Amino acid sequence: MPVNPPPKTQLDLLTSLESGRVVTQGTISKRIGVSIGMINALLKRAVLKGYVKVRAAPYKRYAYYLTPKGFAEKSRLVAEYLEISLSFFRQARQEYGELFERARRTGLRRVALIGGGELAEIAGLAAREADIELVAVVDRTTNREKVFGVPVVQDVAELPDVEAVVITDAKAPQAAFDRLTGRFDDQQVLAPELLRITRARPDEAAAEDLALQLPESKAS
Repeated sequence: MPVNPPPKTQLDLLTSLESGRVVTQGTISKRIGVSIGMINALLKRAVLKGYVKVRAAPYKRYAYYLTPKGFAEKSRLVAEYLEISLSFFRQARQEYGELFERARRTGLRRVALIGGGELAEIAGLAAREADIELVAVVDRTTNREKVFGVPVVQDVAELPDVEAVVITDAKAPQAAFDRLTGRFDDQQVLAPELLRITRARPDEAAAEDLALQLPESKAS
């Protein structure tokens, strides 16, 4: 099966090999966060394309180093990755900006962010422009005391009075949304389209579809 990894994974692989040091595939796997099986496939692909050469070393190790073609490919991937990243930043900034504008028009001004990663930073910029007050960031995975100058709490139970919560958890946005639905009204839980959150539970949606498909009963 052909390997078609995302640009960032390819870039991480080539970057990890550019020093020409003797490494194991396990070391590379830990460094870039993919499985050893994937590393093996990526290395075979890189060698086949002429990006990487391999030299045997003692103790069943290998020295991998980039060829001139490999360095050229790395430069291309850097440019591609930056373009993708900037495009994502622009999309996220626009969608959070529109979300906060709608919130402000409906009277939702005191907001907490759910998730303290990069999306929280982007949302923080958009909130500032929309004159939205960020009162806290909920993130159970970080030891940071503040994100974008906003206090961090571990659980929504620790939140001060807020009028809405906004999903900024890029790793598990649907799970974050599902945890909030029992604590807040539906109109208080906000999320941009880019997170692809499903608001109707699958069983509820299926029941609704089934009800629409059932024929009307006829009097005998």
